[in-house]
Amino acid sequence: MRILNFGSMNLDFVYEVEDIVRPGETVRALSRRTYCGGKGLNQSVALARAGADVCHAGLIGTDGAPLLALLQENSVDVSRVEQTEGLSSHTVIQVDKRGQNCILFYADELLRVTDALQERALEGFGPGDWLLVQNELERMGPLLRAAKARGMKTALNPSPANDALRELPLGSVDCFLLNEVEGGWLTGETEPEAILQRLRAQYPEAVTVLTLGEAGSVCAAGTETFRQKAYPADAVDTTAAGDTFTGYFLAGLLRGEPLPRCLDRASRAAAIAVSRPGAAPSIPFARELEE
Repeated sequence: MRILNFGSMNLDFVYEVEDIVRPGETVRALSRRTYCGGKGLNQSVALARAGADVCHAGLIGTDGAPLLALLQENSVDVSRVEQTEGLSSHTVIQVDKRGQNCILFYADELLRVTDALQERALEGFGPGDWLLVQNELERMGPLLRAAKARGMKTALNPSPANDALRELPLGSVDCFLLNEVEGGWLTGETEPEAILQRLRAQYPEAVTVLTLGEAGSVCAAGTETFRQKAYPADAVDTTAAGDTFTGYFLAGLLRGEPLPRCLDRASRAAAIAVSRPGAAPSIPFARELEE
């Protein structure tokens, strides 16, 4: 099975701070580093390092060579990455002394997704293949519908949670991967069990994975529920933890592994990721999980 990830690719400007800046406050950053990131790119790297056959699609600007190079270095098919004029999308990220972060994202008008771009990205994919999307790019609804029309399975990481999610054909999603904030936004519930029950009732045919931070994760599939503990880690930077989890879980799902094993390996990989700085550079290789 192949998976097409149509997602963002950002240059991340990461500032280390004692505490996340509050409204009206000015602080001195302890350091600044530049990384390749974006939920789309991170998840493609995680998929590839977990052993999946992954193709990435999306847009970069004239400064996007490092983004393309990182994907290629990780054996990601970049034949559906296209370049446009102007600069690539970027983020400004604060990371505090506890490893927590806040993220500001910006993308230029030239990086807008078009129907033609989506059509080119889907060429050659069909039954048995998967499509993965997040909510950082616009017009993911038409892409999900087009993928289902081709007989593909679809996975959604509804991040960030905002009004754009209301335009997506959520009933056509085969796998949801989301955290408590995103789950609460979709369901109106606040407790994890209530979130999971509501999603299970609304989308009974989907596999739903709800990540719970230090409390681990839980997966609902049909009438079964699987729970996974979080592995302990000394958190340095949580930026790509969710993306790492998503990539490793889906890689196992594509291989047909039992859901408890998918959850366990995703949890192990996320624990390693939070112990390292940066987004894509923090994502472990599969061999590291065994070591």
